[in-house]
Amino acid sequence: MIVELYEKLSRTTKKLEKTKIIGDFLPRLKGHEEWIYLLRGRVFAEYDVREFGISTQLVIKAIVRAFGIANEDVVERFNKIGDLGDVAAQLGERKKQHALFSKELDVGHVLASLRKVCETEGKGAVDKKLGIISELLYNASPHEARYLIRTLLSDLRVGVADALVLDAIAEAFFINDEGMKERVKHAYDLLTDFAVVLEMALKGRKTFENIPVVPGRPLNVMLPVKVTEIEEAFRICGIPAALEHKYDGFRMVITSDGKQIRLFTRRLEEVTRQFPDVVAHVKEFVKGKSFILDCEAVGYNPIKKQYLPFEAISQRIKRKYDIDKLIDKLPVEINVFDILYLNGKNTVEMPFKERRDLLERIIHEQKWKLRLSTQIVTGDLKEAERFYKAALKVGEEGIMIKNLNARYMAGRYVGYIVKMKPLVADLDLVIVGAEYGTGKRAGGLTSFIVACKSNGDFVEVGKVSSGLKEKEGEGTTYTELNDILQKIVISEEGNSVRVKPKVIVSVTYQNVQHSPSYSSGFALRFPRITHYRPERGTGDIATLEDIKREVLRGQRLRKNGEG
Repeated sequence: MIVELYEKLSRTTKKLEKTKIIGDFLPRLKGHEEWIYLLRGRVFAEYDVREFGISTQLVIKAIVRAFGIANEDVVERFNKIGDLGDVAAQLGERKKQHALFSKELDVGHVLASLRKVCETEGKGAVDKKLGIISELLYNASPHEARYLIRTLLSDLRVGVADALVLDAIAEAFFINDEGMKERVKHAYDLLTDFAVVLEMALKGRKTFENIPVVPGRPLNVMLPVKVTEIEEAFRICGIPAALEHKYDGFRMVITSDGKQIRLFTRRLEEVTRQFPDVVAHVKEFVKGKSFILDCEAVGYNPIKKQYLPFEAISQRIKRKYDIDKLIDKLPVEINVFDILYLNGKNTVEMPFKERRDLLERIIHEQKWKLRLSTQIVTGDLKEAERFYKAALKVGEEGIMIKNLNARYMAGRYVGYIVKMKPLVADLDLVIVGAEYGTGKRAGGLTSFIVACKSNGDFVEVGKVSSGLKEKEGEGTTYTELNDILQKIVISEEGNSVRVKPKVIVSVTYQNVQHSPSYSSGFALRFPRITHYRPERGTGDIATLEDIKREVLRGQRLRKNGEG
């Protein structure tokens, strides 16, 4: 029944139609709530980092084994069609005509088998994974084979984003209730588990009155909107407001269930192993049995005692070895700015000023290790301007302005928190394709197709070839980004590849112009990659609306003679 749903979803691009299709389907999952993960091409909750670990080449081998066909034949079909899911479906049609012993697939069996693929490790793991996948393919119908392969490659192609699933849950069980739509999203942001949210919805609206926060589990964080003037910040957040330094580091959520301290990035990726120094600092300088802290990890030079830009410490996020050496070479300071849970109590509904009071009571500050974010509370424009200039003078990115009476709301909402920094045209985008270089850069991917979000899909906004480094030690290199992308290639044609939309980069540019060359209808002019953002996910990237606003901003600047 899941495959029938995929087929219906793939036949429409309209968000409302997709929402209704999923909404009509969800009540059928009662008792099987975990099946909802399959709608997003996953088999575990979003916070669970286990992955299939399946490359394009491994999928080709599984198809060869399942259908008894030559490897060259599969590759040839793949090069013509460009989608291994469609290749599997095509071969499935041929097999169906003379199959004798295949059996129908059960959704529960498929989910369990795909989870085994994620959990299979150690000696002989590749062959075991091939065995599981090829057995599923052998027993699959053509349509089932198509979506099995697409699921394994994280490329489902049915146009369903997280937000659409949440809208469908709200519509299915609380129709035309905007208040409940917001509560469903809030529940997911705190729990990061579609199955749990669906189970709550099946039980009724009362289960959303007191949404639990679970220490030891990551959650979605609150994000600011941009402003360019202090007056605008005060209009949005009220007077007086809290002003804090905006640090050039990466977001870190620190959780303790009373037994274990765990660290997560804003994209829900656990990094406890990479930062044992942070765990030690939290044990020493935070007073509390159980808690969830929202923080920024900032790198610094241990000799000069100077803060470093994010790019300098980004390598620590992904590093799995020689961690002790990096702790000495690239230490981090934790700047704590919010608290969501303390000693058994959910604090997200508290006003921000009360949450800050809690932090001041439990944090024992130690510079270069762990401290509270630098803050003033003011409604005075001149004092705010002085604070902003002072933050820039010491090397911070800018400032955050926060509503003192606001609760903690994950996601980006007007009225809660804003950020202000010097005006630079930059966007976070996801790489969806790349091209091989020539000359001294031959042999590796050196030009990157970047995309923004639009109604759950990704639309291209240009190609960027500059900004990365040639030598190690200066920041992310072309070689490093090539190695990362090679592991997530979906298809290859000539000099170009298509990759899974997983790698986020910050891109600066001169302006945005209309362009028929890219699916968004726009292109960045003179784009340049400034940062590889391993701690961010596709939920953090710019939207098509952001791109359109940049076009209007550019038009205003040119009209006023500033551009």
